[in-house]
Amino acid sequence: MNDRNIIALSRRGFLGTALGGIAALATQPSWAASKTLNVLSHKVHQTVLGADGGDLLADWKASNDADVSWTTFDSNPLQDRLFREASLGSTDYSVGYMIDNRPTSEIAALFEPLDDYLASDPIEDFQDIAPGLVDGMTVDGKLIGIPVRHATQGLFYNEELLQEAGIDAPPTTLEELVEQARKLTFTSSAGTPVVGMVLASDLAVFPVMFARAFGGDFITGDFQLMPDKDAMVKGLTVLREMFEAGALPRSYATTRNDDQVTWLQQGRAAFTVLPFARHAQLNNPEQSKYPGKIKAVEFPISAELKGKMPMSSIVEAWAMVIPKNAADKDLAWSFIKDVSSKRATLGMALNGNGPVRVSTYAEPDLVAKNPLAEVEAAVLANARGAFPPFPEAARAQGIMLEEVQLAVLGRKPVAEAVDAIVERVTPLMPA
Repeated sequence: MNDRNIIALSRRGFLGTALGGIAALATQPSWAASKTLNVLSHKVHQTVLGADGGDLLADWKASNDADVSWTTFDSNPLQDRLFREASLGSTDYSVGYMIDNRPTSEIAALFEPLDDYLASDPIEDFQDIAPGLVDGMTVDGKLIGIPVRHATQGLFYNEELLQEAGIDAPPTTLEELVEQARKLTFTSSAGTPVVGMVLASDLAVFPVMFARAFGGDFITGDFQLMPDKDAMVKGLTVLREMFEAGALPRSYATTRNDDQVTWLQQGRAAFTVLPFARHAQLNNPEQSKYPGKIKAVEFPISAELKGKMPMSSIVEAWAMVIPKNAADKDLAWSFIKDVSSKRATLGMALNGNGPVRVSTYAEPDLVAKNPLAEVEAAVLANARGAFPPFPEAARAQGIMLEEVQLAVLGRKPVAEAVDAIVERVTPLMPA
């Protein structure tokens, strides 16, 4: 290559670089924020606030002369990183997102109690946030997190299969659910063998829901272990009888959460229990054989309790927390207030978030987008976590599921399995 070519190439390279730099400058903001709020979260929390652009935070950023820097991880690595940051001498992260089944007393002590902030600089209509979600982030009498996202369980059903079996409406009591599930254990007109209900065997959600249908529980919010054993016996007896009747899959012991989605989409099961947020996936015409035909209602309570007490479905939630060692707690609270507002809650809901405010479900824009808005709002109002967090919670859940499986599969009398749960979990309970 001669000198003339080298000069021409250099000139073109310089002009391209210069023009590119001018274009880049033209697209950048004309000002730089004087403050940066560092946030530790799952990617979904950033996305629902405006697909990386922070659209829902635009006014907050301008009024606070601040920008937001997001560091995101998947759920479990996120919780590990958050707790590690909060245990240091100081952290650059002033806001973190925590799952409500994590804050034991020891973990909660690493985060700022928010009651004083709430009293002196209140969140808009705080009572509108579902009480079960607030309770889930209240540890040792102190509020440590403001709920921001939830997944609440509902009873999904295939309307077309119900109609084929001559059933006009979904069940309103647990007894009706069992009866319909047995009737729907058949071969459909499409030639597909159908089971009445499909449930995963490795999640505490389902045995706890059946116990709550009879007024019982596994572990209450104040750490009472199975305060009504008879209710748990009734719930597990129903599951066992459904299995014996073929209304639960023969593969129950190895059925997992994703199987529930697939079986309902394919018409292999008539009922299942999943978060309401799964509605769109279950009815996705690219995946489902029954688009528009898979609907949901509240999981039904037993006939003896119907009208006497509400059914408490299970909910899992995320909340925003402030580490005690955070750099800028006041800016963090300002951010939490804005994200918790009715405006932002609706905006995030329209972007796919599970809104924590009951009133959001009545917003016309959301109702138009979410056909389950009304029923989900009613369920959320009484929903609460499967059990409160404590250091040995994972082991306690594992023991419970082990004994439940033995009972459902008929390898152990139900009453004996319930007694074994109490005996084996009692030493693991907090003092």
